[in-house]
Amino acid sequence: MSIPAIKASRLSNAGPAAPVLIAGPSLGTASMPLWSRAAAALDSFTVIAWDLPGHGASPAAGEPFSIADLASAVAALVTGARSAGDIPADVPVFYAGVSLGGAVGLQLGLDHGSLFDGVAVLCSGAKIGDADAWEERAETVRLQGTPTQVVGSGQRWFAPGFMDREPAAAAALLHSLQDADRFSYALCCRALAGFDVRDRLADITVPVLAVAGADDAVTPPSFAQLIADRVTNGTAAVVDDAAHLVPVEQPAATAELLKDFFGAQYLEGN
Repeated sequence: MSIPAIKASRLSNAGPAAPVLIAGPSLGTASMPLWSRAAAALDSFTVIAWDLPGHGASPAAGEPFSIADLASAVAALVTGARSAGDIPADVPVFYAGVSLGGAVGLQLGLDHGSLFDGVAVLCSGAKIGDADAWEERAETVRLQGTPTQVVGSGQRWFAPGFMDREPAAAAALLHSLQDADRFSYALCCRALAGFDVRDRLADITVPVLAVAGADDAVTPPSFAQLIADRVTNGTAAVVDDAAHLVPVEQPAATAELLKDFFGAQYLEGN
């Protein structure tokens, strides 16, 4: 296992004194089409989004990695930005990740909780799916490419009616899936196959918001409630008319949830 290289993009800038939100992606998505609309609604935050290996702006991975390795890569991104002065020392930093990015958020809470003033886990779980199914998908994509996942992902990602209502937004995300490096995607699947922190959630002391889409069949609301119940300081919320990618399906509702939760943590810390 090795810590993979990741790159981040600044989606919005609310000024040097504004709190910073590190936004994490879902498997198969690039951060820009996933988070850009919610970032625009998070007008009081500077939003910096990172991409998975082989997705979006990040280079392809050449070696296997774990969810813990991805969390270490995100932690290094934050500490590097602090050291360089890109994130001022007195500015709070929050994290919000979707699906695989949410799993990284839980791992950050376990391994690097002191770096963050709050963590949001969106459309995710302390364990997602079945290890054998992830291994099977990894092998399919490794051999045949990411286009094999487009139809199934479109069905899982979006609530009924979204693709007709927002065809450009849906197409941008499905194109980011097609453009993802197949070997890196397969390595992400294998990382998820080995991820299970259900028995460790009580060790997470940073405040956690767990959000689910009401129509999400992959990580239903019960997954969010389990997280909220087991972490030391957890809150659960459900977004209506959304499935697995709430920041793009319901950007305004997502932004309001994050602003309310992170704003409360910021006020408590000052």
